[in-house]
Formats: sequence, C-alpha cells, structure tokens
Amino acid sequence: MGILSWIILGLIAGALAKWIMPGKDGGGWIITMILGIAGAFVGGWVGHIVGHGAVTGVNIISIITATVGAFILLFIYNKFIR
Repeated sequence: MGILSWIILGLIAGALAKWIMPGKDGGGWIITMILGIAGAFVGGWVGHIVGHGAVTGVNIISIITATVGAFILLFIYNKFIR
C-alpha cells in the first residue's frame, strides 16, 4: 500500500476515532489526525498479530482496523500525555 493511501486511511481513521471518543484533547484535530495516521500503522500491526488481517488498502475492513488503532493511540494519549 502506498504512502498516500496510508495517509488518507489515517486521516479517515483519526476523524472516526475522534468522533467515537469526543472530548477535549490537548492537541485538537491536528494531533488527532497525526494519531490517526499512526493508528493506521498500529491497527495494521495489531490486526496482523491477532490474525484479523492487516491494513491492505482503502476499504471498509482496513478503515475499521485503522480506526481501532487510532482509538487505541488516542486513548493512550488522553490518559498519559494530558
């Protein structure tokens, strides 16, 4: 998967994770989008480890997997960074 696909998927995942876990974040939407991009990588890694499947492209399963990864990172950010 190309880097542009990862970025697009991460932006979508970050927005969805922010929507699922609303509240005041220290960094706002910019940090959330960066966490979404990183979450796409984390979600792909966790999905591969668990056997669910890796992030393979911009499709619904990859969006869900990346959103879970972004949600995990956003949760950790909110608990430990703030």
